Amino acid sequence: MVFRPWLNSVAAVAVLLSLGGCGSKPSGSATGAGVVKKDFTIGWSIYTGWMPWAYAQQSGIVKKWADKYGIDIRLVQVNDYVESVNQYAAGKLDGVVCTTMDALTIPAAGGKDTTVLLIGDYSDGNDGVVLKNGRTMADIKGRSVKLVELSVSHFLLARGLELSGMKLADVKTVNTGDADIVGAFASPTVNAVVTWNPQLSTIRATPGATQVFDSSKIPNEILDTLNVSTATLKANPNLGKALAGIWYETMAIMTRNDAAGRAARATMAKAAGTTEASFDEQLKTTHLYAKPQDAVAYAENPDLITVTDRVRQFSFAHGLFGPSAKSVDTIGITFAGGKTLGDTKNVKLRFDPSFMKLAADGKL
Repeated sequence: MVFRPWLNSVAAVAVLLSLGGCGSKPSGSATGAGVVKKDFTIGWSIYTGWMPWAYAQQSGIVKKWADKYGIDIRLVQVNDYVESVNQYAAGKLDGVVCTTMDALTIPAAGGKDTTVLLIGDYSDGNDGVVLKNGRTMADIKGRSVKLVELSVSHFLLARGLELSGMKLADVKTVNTGDADIVGAFASPTVNAVVTWNPQLSTIRATPGATQVFDSSKIPNEILDTLNVSTATLKANPNLGKALAGIWYETMAIMTRNDAAGRAARATMAKAAGTTEASFDEQLKTTHLYAKPQDAVAYAENPDLITVTDRVRQFSFAHGLFGPSAKSVDTIGITFAGGKTLGDTKNVKLRFDPSFMKLAADGKL
């Protein structure tokens, strides 16, 4: 299962954006910076918290809500997660599911104005730090740590070290592809890794392995969202309404403890290429914002600003805003109530709870 690694070079985003014309041009009439149209494409990749989109399409929920608003929504599975975000940044997709970190460091950092339409879930133990011959996070000091550098794993490591009174300088990171991390840990010379599920569960089961830190200790900091082009959403608000309707109807079904709920989760597990038992285990470490009321409450919680600030500070410090960024405030990020982090004249990431509110109020 692919799980949200960051793009390692913001420069690549700039190239993609400069080639914005490589995607098919949308048909429709222009209104402001957006285009009024009927057909939309949303990209997704395999991850526990995003499998509901696959189920929604297969079950007809996508068509139901698209028909209600007189539009067509096509959900496209992109096998490579980073590529899905790149395609969105290049204008080939109208929206994409990704972490808020990636929404900030890929499209937003590349100049694409992006709206966080839905807050879907956060990693509540899906990401972890595992050691051999160690019992606590303190035992990692001085070790070489295998991980996908400049990814959510790198961020998790930084936070784990910080909360244990250490710094990234106290370890040496070694860039390792997510497909190679399990094999790397099997080597007797490797004694520290950071990764995500399902690789995490496999590594954790290795004799002599101890998980010393995980994402449940930093709730909401690895946050998964549905992100759409701000210009497209402004010109086509019915897209936002349909997507919210799709998401919350699917959530209501999959979280039920009856035959319908179990069948929905079984369908998602199959689409993810895993077993029902494994999928249910992964759901336990995925905190779903299944009810729109809960998602709205978090969107309006000052904690969202706090954790987003941590993410942007980490991103800027590691060059993920690109070489031209002179300050952590280069990119503006807006939140509910008009609050802003960064440059108010260069807002490129917007947390907009209005469509989640419509769902919460039964007004879709």
